[in-house]
Order: sequence, then C-alpha cells, then structure tokens
Amino acid sequence: MSSPNTVVHDSDQNLNQSSSSWEIKLLYDGNCPLCVREVNFLQKRDAGRNLVAFVDIADDDYNPEENGGVDFEAAMGRIHAVLPDGTVIKNVEVFRRVYEALGMGWVYAITKLPIIGVIANFIYGIWAEWRLALTGRPNLETIIRERQQRLECSIDTEGRCRTD
Repeated sequence: MSSPNTVVHDSDQNLNQSSSSWEIKLLYDGNCPLCVREVNFLQKRDAGRNLVAFVDIADDDYNPEENGGVDFEAAMGRIHAVLPDGTVIKNVEVFRRVYEALGMGWVYAITKLPIIGVIANFIYGIWAEWRLALTGRPNLETIIRERQQRLECSIDTEGRCRTD
C-alpha cells in the first residue's frame, strides 16, 4: 500500500537501476533561488558520493520519461523524487528521504509521525502554492506557456522565435 506521497510508475524503464549508484533522484526547479540554495547545500553534503542525483526540471532538456514520468507541470507544482526502483515520491517525503540518504535523517525524522507528517505536508502545500510568487516569478501557467513556446521554436539572436 502506498502513501498519498507515493506514485508508482511501472512503465519507467529508463532508470537503469543496475548502473546507478544514487539512492534518490531529486527533481528540482533550477530557476527557483530558494530551491537552488537548498540543492547547493545538499550537493555539498553529498560530497561527490552521488547518493542523490539532482535533476533540474527547468532545463529545456528535462525529459519526464527519464524521471519517473513526472511531467514539467507536476514537477513545478510539488517537489518530486524518484527511487531506483522507479517509485515516485512527492511532498515532505522527498525531503525526508534525501536527508536520510545524506546521513541527516534526524532533520525530518519527526515528520514520520502520522499527525506531524500530515501537518508538515499541509504546510508544504501552502509553500508550494505560493513558491513562485514569493520568489518573484510568474505564475505556473505563464511559466508553462513560455516554456512550451521556447521548446516549439528556434530562438534567433535577438530572442525572437524564428519560423524558417
């Protein structure tokens, strides 16, 4: 039985679990200054051990099929991670698992308690809803539209879409 924070994608064949050394693949927004700060901290804690694979969903080359089937819109709405077996997790469970992988599980250990976990996910949900506005970014619909336009066209040197 999976928790409300776990989504299993049986069709994810691109994780290649046998050759990966990571324990968890963290999907993060590389255009979010607070997210990048957290990722920089986590990368320092990882210290080259590659326990955590960091995937920037804001990169135009982001591929959902390589990341548990989590599409850009879903990844922008809530934090997600992928386990080596293809299980997709989200919300506070992601932080708990990443910190555990890096030997700092005590930071989020209290969120394993049922009532505390529910409260933590509720608070995280509020943060997720307001994250873009609080970091001075456009709303999710605008970000998705701009990304789609960028991916559909070839940009010229002046930043305009070419149609040739």
